[in-house]
Amino acid sequence: MNIRLLPKKDSTASIWSGGLTYEYMIYPKTAHYINRDFIFRISSATIEQVPSEFTQFKGYHRYLVMLDNCLDIEVNTEKKKYEKYEIMKFKSDDEVTSYTKGTDFNWMVSEKISHHKLIITNSNQNCNAAIVVLYSLDKAVIKINEKPYDLNPYDLLVVENPEKKNIMLHFSNECLFGILDF
Repeated sequence: MNIRLLPKKDSTASIWSGGLTYEYMIYPKTAHYINRDFIFRISSATIEQVPSEFTQFKGYHRYLVMLDNCLDIEVNTEKKKYEKYEIMKFKSDDEVTSYTKGTDFNWMVSEKISHHKLIITNSNQNCNAAIVVLYSLDKAVIKINEKPYDLNPYDLLVVENPEKKNIMLHFSNECLFGILDF
């Protein structure tokens, strides 16, 4: 089992058409965002221009969570509204236009991966997924099999568990909890 803490302060910024995006990780490490050859990518973006067209990708599912605001959005010409911390799930090749400024959490998962989900939780969890994604929404202590990890707001903790051993998780505060199996 490999556990990596990826602090927000260490993420790398790049420009997208509506603001900045901060990449936490791309998996596998040999993948390149520009080549669209990744299994998953985790980032946080600022939406600084209104309206903003989201970047489209073929072959990916996408989870988006607004961290500081609600989200007024149009997906394939259908108007929708998501509250702060409400999880939006869509296909990355959808036409998405944001009419809200703010900061988001963004998780793109290849359509080749059939089992993945994202929830918000602060309760104990047991899982045996190949990949576990834990994103702190506030200061938090996350215990993984009783070992504590201190996270600041918007830090990411990733557990690579290729043996799919049972993992016991305890959260001191609300976090985004994602699992991915392949």
